[in-house]
Amino acid sequence: MIFFTCVLLGFVIAATGSITPSFLNLTVVKFSLKSGKKSALYLIGGFATVLFFQANIGAYLSSILMKNSEYIVTIQKIGTGILILLSINFFRLYFSADKKIKKVKIDKSKAYLHGIMMSLLNTFAIPFYFTTISFLIGLEYFEYSLINSLYFSIGSTAGSFSLYALYATVASKIEHKLSFVATKMDFILGCLTGVVGIGNLIYLMYFK
Repeated sequence: MIFFTCVLLGFVIAATGSITPSFLNLTVVKFSLKSGKKSALYLIGGFATVLFFQANIGAYLSSILMKNSEYIVTIQKIGTGILILLSINFFRLYFSADKKIKKVKIDKSKAYLHGIMMSLLNTFAIPFYFTTISFLIGLEYFEYSLINSLYFSIGSTAGSFSLYALYATVASKIEHKLSFVATKMDFILGCLTGVVGIGNLIYLMYFK
């Protein structure tokens, strides 16, 4: 029963978190349109590998960081810097790249490694899991232990993979309708990461 509950909680939370626009799911759409669904699935596999450990870390930190909030601020500062750098890079890609979408076949190992790298840069994941798990602990729906954290991570990995795979499948099926959006994908990613990064910077400067 504990196994089922933890896996279900992890699946629902991760799937819900993956629905909202982020540079990960937008990257999945971009990858699917440019390199095909198969390469996008290997990319998602890279995401899922890192997310498994991020969920574990988030669960562990939920039992520690509540007593040491200064570490959360440090994580936020590092994450803000990374987001702003990502935003600059996406704008650079947009303004320097050919606006026509060209199909490029990418080796599955490269797609998988790219997914790992992108997921490592996703500074939202650990704070997201930390916050949601802390909330569940407060409601007494979750009790931290190594085994419960493992079960939760299995569910969250499955939930994230399922939602990202859905993005890849839908993108490949309505490719002709997304052609305009696809040419603007790097610009959209730059705006998204830039807005969140600047928002975090303002929060840290005036509210911390």
